Amino acid sequence: MNPNELRKILSGVQSRRLSLAEALKRLKHFSHEELGFAMLDHHRHLRLGFPEVIFCKGKTDRQILTLFKHSAEVHPRVLATRAEPETFEKIEKSFSQAQYNELGRTITLINKKARKVSPKGKILIVTAGTSDIPVAEEAKETAIILGSRVETIYDAGVAGIHRFLDKQNLLERARVLVVIAGMDGVLPSLIGGLTDKPLIAVPTSQGYGTAFNGIAPLLTMLNACSSGIGVMNIDNGFGAAVLAHRINILK
Repeated sequence: MNPNELRKILSGVQSRRLSLAEALKRLKHFSHEELGFAMLDHHRHLRLGFPEVIFCKGKTDRQILTLFKHSAEVHPRVLATRAEPETFEKIEKSFSQAQYNELGRTITLINKKARKVSPKGKILIVTAGTSDIPVAEEAKETAIILGSRVETIYDAGVAGIHRFLDKQNLLERARVLVVIAGMDGVLPSLIGGLTDKPLIAVPTSQGYGTAFNGIAPLLTMLNACSSGIGVMNIDNGFGAAVLAHRINILK
């Protein structure tokens, strides 16, 4: 249930175009919908501006498909993260317009009736290495379905920082940055010293043994020399995109 739909229902009752019985029927799952294995939070769209996202890891394909179907019945935008190709094949049979991002492992569905969002600017997503791109693609797909415009710079880490410096025009156009790095995790601190834009750092689990599956870059980012850097959890491209979008829609 999104704000526009709720307004239509209330307006219909007020103008007597809609009966109380029909309004109650439409509002039946206003708060949440019990599905046996889950309680789908339909009210989240009103509270947070976007419906509940389906985290696929640990769920069966049948559970994911059920959540996807029930969410799509109520909400114009549906996002599933950490989805495998086999899961998408099952969803695509019921939702031909659904899109799968193989690198980001996201499934997205945007209804034609979805209301357009008008963010202030663009989100720039930067990765240190090619191995960090899956986290970046998860962030990109999340930001786009939320309504933000996104630009990307991939494989521009400190071992060849000129690759980033050659794209200063993208940095200047951005309103908020998401900088993703594994290995030593230095890139967010370096970029943070070049711009006054809000910067969200995301450590990834990419790297050799002493990177400790993302712990080393996480600690580097938490101890960044550049001030004002926010740090997300390891591999959390989704969380970074949500925060970046919230910053981007601020007036």
